[in-house]
Amino acid sequence: MLKNDLFLRAARGEATERPPVWLMRQAGRILPEYRALRARLSGFKELVETPALAAEVTIQPVDALDVDAAIIFSDILVVPDAMGLPYEMVEARGPLFPNVIRTAADVAKLRVADPEEGLGYVLEALRITKRALNGRVPLIGFAGAPWTLLAYMVEGHGSKTFSKARGMLYREPALAHQLLAKITATTIAYLQAQVAAGAQVVQIFDSWAGTLPPEHYREFSTRYIAEICEALAPRVPVTVFAKGAWWAVPDFAATPCRTIGLDWNQDPAQVRQQAGDKTLQGNLDPCALYGTREQVKAATVTMLRKFAGGPHIANLGHGVYPDTDPDNVRVFVDTVKTWRG
Repeated sequence: MLKNDLFLRAARGEATERPPVWLMRQAGRILPEYRALRARLSGFKELVETPALAAEVTIQPVDALDVDAAIIFSDILVVPDAMGLPYEMVEARGPLFPNVIRTAADVAKLRVADPEEGLGYVLEALRITKRALNGRVPLIGFAGAPWTLLAYMVEGHGSKTFSKARGMLYREPALAHQLLAKITATTIAYLQAQVAAGAQVVQIFDSWAGTLPPEHYREFSTRYIAEICEALAPRVPVTVFAKGAWWAVPDFAATPCRTIGLDWNQDPAQVRQQAGDKTLQGNLDPCALYGTREQVKAATVTMLRKFAGGPHIANLGHGVYPDTDPDNVRVFVDTVKTWRG
C-alpha cells in the first residue's frame, strides 16, 4: 500500500489534488551524498552494477528533496552491454563503446538478452529499493528507446550529429531494422522483468529523437516505441520522453503509452490538443534552476499554469544539470507541492 500514490494516480490519468513532482536524473549528480558515495568507488559502472549501492542512490533524492517518485539508478546503455556490446563510462567524456556495429555479422553476434542473466543487477536493485521504500512513493523503471541505443551502438560514443548512425538508415535500412528489432525484443523483456521486480511505472527515454527527420523517426523509432508500449501498457503505465521530437506527439498519442514527456521547447497547450486524454510530463527548462529562489518559483508557477486542463506530472524538460544548486531544486519541488491551480 502506497503512502503517497499521487504520481501513480497521475500516471494513470486520474484526477489529483496537485501535480506530482520528480526530476529526470534526480538520482545522483546534484546531491552531495551521491558525490561522497561515488568518490569511494572505481567509477560509474561499479555503482550501477552494485545493487545495494544503486538502491541507496535511488532513495537519496526521496530523502533529500521529498519528491513524489523514485527512479531506479541505472543507465540506458546496460541494454547493449547485456546484448554483447560492452560500454565504458569515461570520466568527463561520457560513454564509449570499444567495439561498434557496422555489418550484418556484427548484428548477428548480438543476443536478445535474458534479463535475469544479463541485467540481474538492475532487477536486484529494484527489489532492494522497493523493500526499502516500504510504500513511501512509487518506483519508476526505465530503458532507452531503440533508436537512441542504435545511435550509441553504431557511433560508439556521444555525438552532435550521429552521422554514422543516421547514415546507416539511408545506406542499409534493412540492417538498421534488424538491429532495432533485437534491441526492441531485449527492451521489452527487460522492462517486463523490471515490473516483476517492483517498478510501478516505466519510462522510455529517446534522448536522440531530435536528430532524425520526421519520416525517419516514424520508420526507425516510433514503430518500435509503439511495440514496447503495446507489450507493457497492459501491466503498468508507460511514459515516452522523446527529446526534440515535437512532431511525434500525434504518433505517441496513437500508442497505448499513458504519459507523454515534453522537453522545454514544447508548448503544453498545443501538446494537450494533440495528445487527447494522455497525462503530460514536464517541462521546466533545466537552466531556470540557475536563477534566484524567486525566479525559480515564478518560472515553476508559469509552467504549472500552462499545463492546466488535464493530468500533469511536474518535471524538467530534460535531466537536472550536475551544477544545479540543490536548494533551487527544493524550491522547484516545494512550489509544485504547494500549488493548487
